[in-house]
Formats: sequence, C-alpha cells, structure tokens
Amino acid sequence: MKPTIIDLLNQSVEKYANNPFLWEKTGNKFTSISYSETQQQVHYLAAGLLNLGVMAGDKIALLSEGRNAWIIGELGILHTGAVNVPLSIKLEESNDLIFRLLHSEAKYVLVSGSQLKKIRAIINDIPQIKKIVVFDAQPDCKSNEITLADLLEKGKEHLKTYATAIIDCAKSILPNDLANISYTSGTTADPKGIMLTHRNYTANVEQALTLMNIPTNFRTLIILPLDHCFAHVAGFYSFMASGASVGTVQSGKTGLETLKNIPLNIKELQPNLLLSVPALAKSFKKNIEGGIRAKGTIAQMMFKHGLQVAYLYNGSGWNKGKGWRALFKLEYNFFDKILFSKVREAFGGKLEFFIGGGALLDIDLQRFYYAIGIPMFQGYGLSEATPIISSNGMANHKLGSSGYLVKPMELKICDSDGIELPNFEKGEIVIRGENVMAGYFKNEKATAETIVDGWLHTGDMGYMDNDGFLYVVGRFKSLLISSDGEKYSPEGIEESLSDTSQFIDQVLLYNNQNQYTTALIVPNKEALKRYIQRKKPHLIWDNKEAKVLALNKLQREINEYRKGGKYAGMFPERWLPGAVAVIGEPFTEQNGLVNSTMKIMRGKVESRYASRIEGLYQSGAKSIENEENIQALS
Repeated sequence: MKPTIIDLLNQSVEKYANNPFLWEKTGNKFTSISYSETQQQVHYLAAGLLNLGVMAGDKIALLSEGRNAWIIGELGILHTGAVNVPLSIKLEESNDLIFRLLHSEAKYVLVSGSQLKKIRAIINDIPQIKKIVVFDAQPDCKSNEITLADLLEKGKEHLKTYATAIIDCAKSILPNDLANISYTSGTTADPKGIMLTHRNYTANVEQALTLMNIPTNFRTLIILPLDHCFAHVAGFYSFMASGASVGTVQSGKTGLETLKNIPLNIKELQPNLLLSVPALAKSFKKNIEGGIRAKGTIAQMMFKHGLQVAYLYNGSGWNKGKGWRALFKLEYNFFDKILFSKVREAFGGKLEFFIGGGALLDIDLQRFYYAIGIPMFQGYGLSEATPIISSNGMANHKLGSSGYLVKPMELKICDSDGIELPNFEKGEIVIRGENVMAGYFKNEKATAETIVDGWLHTGDMGYMDNDGFLYVVGRFKSLLISSDGEKYSPEGIEESLSDTSQFIDQVLLYNNQNQYTTALIVPNKEALKRYIQRKKPHLIWDNKEAKVLALNKLQREINEYRKGGKYAGMFPERWLPGAVAVIGEPFTEQNGLVNSTMKIMRGKVESRYASRIEGLYQSGAKSIENEENIQALS
C-alpha cells in the first residue's frame, strides 16, 4: 500500500529517532527536538484532540506563524483522521477568514496567541466552531478556548486510559484520505479549496527527491509561510522523509520585525538549503549590494568586475567552465575567495543552494546568485499539483529554465484545442500523476474544468526543449488578445518594465481584442521625487509641473523599449502600452490584488480598475499627462 504522511513520520522515527528534526528559537538561541520527541508531541496533541471530540473527517483550521507547534499541529490533526485547513496569517479582512472557515466546515481552530484576536473578532459569525486551541498561554482564556499546554496534558491523560488510541486511528487512515484543504488566492473572486490527500503529499515527496538529494545532516530554515504547499513538500515533508532537520523563523511582535529576523536566523541556524520566492530573492540581493556599497567605491568596482567574470565563466549553468569559458577559471576562483565567500558568510556559510518557487525568477537574479556561489534554482509547480512539477538542481540545471520534470509524472504541452505540441512550441502545461489534487472542495464545476480525464490543466504556458528542460513563459489563460485575434503573454514585458526601471514598481498590461495595449502602472513615488529634485530643485512635489515632469519620465521609461531606445527589439512594439493609467496605491496582499507568493492577481486588478482601463481607450487617452494620472501621484 502507498504510504500516508503518518507512515512517512513513522519510517523516519524508526531510522532517525535521535536525529534533530525541528529547530526553534524562543530565547537567545535555536534549540532542537528529535524525531522521536516530535512523534511523542504529535501523539499527545492528537490524543488531546480526540479527547475534545475530534472525529475522522472533521476539518480543523490552523492559523499561526511558522513554529514547531504548526508542524506538530498538522501532524497531530492528521493522526486523528481529521483534515487540516491551513490559513495564511496575512488574511487580515474578517470576510476572508470567515469565508474559508465557513466554506471548509471547520469545527475546530488551532491558532497562535498573536492571531487569536482575529478569531475572537469573528467567532460569532462561525457558529460551527466547537473549540479553539491557542498555542500560547492567555491571561483571559474564554470558555470555548483551551491552551496547547492544557490540550497536551489532556492528551497524556487520554493515552493512560486508551494507550493505543492514536495507533488505532492511524491504522484506519488510507492514502486517498484528505490531508489538507488548501485555499488558493486565485485570480477570481472566491478562493477555491484545493483538496490534497495523504498520497498527494507522499507521492510529491518521492517525486521531489528524484530531483534533489537531502543528506541527513542538512538543515533548512523555512522562510516561507507554512500554509504554502511549497513549504509543505519541499520544506518539512521532504526533509522529514530524509532524516534532515527544519527550522522556522523567530516570530517578532510585528510582521516587519519577523522579516528582520530572517537574515539573523539564517546566520544562526546555518542552513544548507533555502526555499525562496522572487520577492525574497530581490530583497536578499538588495541587502548584499547595500553591504558592498557601504565598503566604498573600490569594493563596489571589484564586486562588479567579479560578477562579470563569474557570468562569463558560469554561462547558463550547464556549460559552466566549458570551452573558452575555462580561461576565466583562475580569475573566477580569485574573486570567489576574496569576495563571494565573504558574502556567503551572511547566509551562515553552509548554504549550498536555494530553490525558487512562486512566480518566475528573473534570469539576472539567477545569474547573480549563481555567481556568488549559492545558486538559486528555478522550480515550477502549483498547489493543485501538491505542488512540485519541475526544478533545476545541482545535478541538472539550465539558468532561465524551470528545470527537469519530477518522476514519475507525465507532462504534455497542448494548444487551445488540446492537441499535443512538439518541443519548443508554446502551449498549456498539462500534467498527470499521483501528485494531482483530488479536486476543489464543494466545487465540482471548477474541478471538471481543471482535471480532464486525469490530466491537470495548469493554466500556465510553457514549452519543452530537447534536453528535457521545461520553460514556463507565463499564464496560458491571461494572454493579451489584439483586435485581429493575435495572442501574446504579458508577463515578460511587465517584469522587464518593473525590473529595469527604478521609477516603476508594478505593471499590469491589458488588451482584450482592442486596437492597442494599455498598462496600469504603480510608480515608485520616492524615486520620482528624487528625480524631480535633481532636475528642478526649485519645484516642490505638490506642484502640478512636478507631477507632469514625473509622468513624462514614466513615459520615457516605457519608450526605452521602442525603436531607438535602450531595450528596443526586446518585445514586439505592438504589445507595448499605447496608453497608461498611473495607480496611486500599490497592488498588495492587504488590498487583495497580490496573492501570498506575490503574484499580481490579474482578474482582480482588472475588475477593480475597470473604469480606468475603459478610459484608456477614450479619445485623448494616449497622453500620459491627464488629470487622473496627476492625482494618482499625490
């Protein structure tokens, strides 16, 4: 029989009982608990849940920052035969939480002390909740709340009377039983509950380990939210199956404080492997460059030259040091010794590589990290595939690709009629394997549209090369469509505009069978203010003339991609924006326009700014100097 997640834990306890598994920093240093200690905690928690009345198939929500209690909490839930509903701590709006709790039919909630106020604020709107388990001691526990410490004590007592309760429960759990209902941010109004089984997870762990080797002495610090499917599989379950260990970021009093703990915790825990997303990758790069700048002009010049040498020597990864590139080996080793090795110390000194998930990693970011000796390998997946579909790794990699496919799994590239396409032709990525979700919870229509004859239609566009590498190039379902029916993926242009211009933070292109493409642009107001100060020191920002100058600077940044510009020829000119709406507020998770992996949710942005988009096709809209754009810069 195929293994469940419980089998995965039991097998690891048998093999690696005394190995450290979970690392956590609650005081001044990280301390660990072993595999056998983790299993004991899991059994106590599960027994405590049984004592509360939890039954197989019950839905239990989990809302907490990353910590040992999160992982032990999920494993405890699964040992009772119940289903975990992991929730993002970034869900601020009560209606977002209420929707997920009501839709999932959650009867219990496991919650950290810092997130408890959110649950208390909405508890009257979710009457089916029977009990709230709070991870931290509370001065004022309500009648429907119990602390984790008290739950564990109840569990110990329960096992004195029913010694085999947990083992008996675990034996009844089958591979195809639900483990999680994971809500996707999606690109439409209501999030969908992705049903993932025990076998979905254990299959994807087996698949992931065909791409990467995790020695038992490896450590990772999970810097992504634990409710992420990616953090589940590539993080703690793959490490658990390998006898390796997992740390979590020390929680601060605020989200910003927690973010500041990440670089400190990395240095303290000295991980061998990290999981990342583009937003974090850019943040780390910015910090590295800031540190180099602080050392002075000579250090900056040397670092820049060292990078150029490394780029030449590394090539695209697969051809590193081959042919004429071998000429740069000694020079590269010199810069690696005197510069890049010092940069790596900031990451603990033992970091071998990153795996990047979420949105596509910019090729320049990949080259940068490869140059400094800690490659950031692009992977690809989605929650509906539990999530890993492909990844680059130490053994096989091509920078710019999304890597080799996991095994066993079938993948094909199809056109809009479902016809399979040959290598190098772009189409929708469609997969089949044991990692494909069981479906969307209480949404048969969406399930039937997404899984056809066992094949998961990802909605992403890509192609395969002759060496077995997958290239993901954008969303298959978010193509721009011109008035003559020609289609084009917008992501490359959007990312390039925001990456190459310090004045542009976010971009969304739009064309739905219109005469020209339009753009919603979130500007970097601070950079524009500095620009005005340099150009016209006498102007104050509130002056209309200053705003007009700033808008024209934005227009010139776009024009750099047109004939005669710095980036001319990178993209077909017909897909460059002919009219621009400047947006006054950024697209964020808080305003519901960006999901938890920092992807802009196209459908929601288009819906919210429908009137601005419509206005871009009116007479005179091609001039960026309009009143709405001026107001947006206020």
